[in-house]
Amino acid sequence: MKQHFMMFAAYNAWANARIYDAAADLGEEDFNRDMGAFFKSAMGTLNHLLVTDRIWMKRFTGEGDAPASLDAILFTDFGRLRAAREAEDRRIVEWVGHLSEKALGGRFTYMTATDMKTISQRLAPALAHLFNHQTHHRGQAHAILTALGRPSVSLDLIYFQRTEDGRAFA
Repeated sequence: MKQHFMMFAAYNAWANARIYDAAADLGEEDFNRDMGAFFKSAMGTLNHLLVTDRIWMKRFTGEGDAPASLDAILFTDFGRLRAAREAEDRRIVEWVGHLSEKALGGRFTYMTATDMKTISQRLAPALAHLFNHQTHHRGQAHAILTALGRPSVSLDLIYFQRTEDGRAFA
């Protein structure tokens, strides 16, 4: 099971880098343009992904910042947002790499962000949610970018598995 989550942590960082590469040349107006996505713009969507990863990592590790709102805007500047995303991806990869099989099968308890309920659940399904959630909203970011005229970016897991870094997991 650990190998599976190590693959998803590495894939997650790879896919995020590809989305950020595709968004890097957006002007401020396009970066902030409301495109009708759940978090409106590329800026809002990419911030949401960082916000939720920080919330989950705080739950998992007890460390780091956990924004109080799912629609918090941590960074309006693309460069600062990208640097924070890269740091969070390194944090996720490192943390998953240090998990034991026993820990993955264990439980943890946390407080929900939206309705302040205490939840106790197994770690592995919650970690699967973290990566699935990234995929979901990265797809929205991808749709925003293509609607803004940016070339389509291949984000399929199989393409990652065919890269040098991904071959270790294929």
